[in-house]
Amino acid sequence: MKFFLFLFFLIFIGLGFTQPHKTWNYKKFDDKVFHFGFMMGGNTCDFTSYPVLDAYNLYGLKSLTTKVQPGGQVGIISTMKIFTPVLRLRFIPSISFQEKVLLYTYDNPDTTQIFDLVEEERVSSTSLDFPLMLQYRTLRYNNFAAYFLAGAQYSIDLQSQETATQNFIDPFIKIKKMDFQGQIGAGVEFFLPYFKFGIEIKYSHGLRNTFIQDFTPVSNPIQKLYNRLWFLSFTFEG
Repeated sequence: MKFFLFLFFLIFIGLGFTQPHKTWNYKKFDDKVFHFGFMMGGNTCDFTSYPVLDAYNLYGLKSLTTKVQPGGQVGIISTMKIFTPVLRLRFIPSISFQEKVLLYTYDNPDTTQIFDLVEEERVSSTSLDFPLMLQYRTLRYNNFAAYFLAGAQYSIDLQSQETATQNFIDPFIKIKKMDFQGQIGAGVEFFLPYFKFGIEIKYSHGLRNTFIQDFTPVSNPIQKLYNRLWFLSFTFEG
C-alpha cells in the first residue's frame, strides 16, 4: 500500500512539472518571511517491536508482531523563510490520535490443535506533537512546487499510563509519556489565488525505547518498543 502511495506521489510530481505555462497565482507568497496556516490528515501507526532473548523457551512466544491501525491528526503551521524561497523552517504543533496493536503468537498448549495461539494487546494514544522540520523546496514552476523535509519531533502521550497502577488481573502495556522521533518526508504544493494547498507524506520513527517493563504476562516477553508512523497530510498556508 505504501509503495503504491509513493508511486502515485512521484507521478503527481512529474505531472506538475510538465504542465503548460500558466499565469502565476499568489505571486507575493515567496516574498513573505513568515507564513501561517493549518494541517489535517490521517496516519497509520504501529511499533517496531523486539521480544526478549530466548522468548520461546521462556514464554513459548514464537513471534511478536504489530498490526497497523489508522488514525488522524490536526495542527497549526508556522513557516519561516531562511534567506531564500527554497529553504524554510517549519514548526507544526499538532494533536494526533493513534492506536497500536501487538500480536503475540504462542505455541498452542492444546496439542490436539494445529493452529498457534494468537493474543492481541491494544495501546491507544492521544499525542501532542511538536515537529521542527527543515524544508527544501524547488523553485515554482507555474503554480506548482515540490519539496523534501527532514527533522525531529517531540511528543507527549496524553493517554500514557506510565504512572498508573498496574492491574495484574487484566494487565495492560505501559508506554512512556515522552518520546523523540526522527522524521523525513516529501510533498507537493499548489498555489491558488489566495492561499497555498499542499499534500505531504511523512515517515516518523521513535529514537528511544518507550516500553516500560513491569513484569506482567503481557509485558514479560517484550524487550523494546519504538513508535513508528506514516502521515498523509493536507496543508493550507496563507
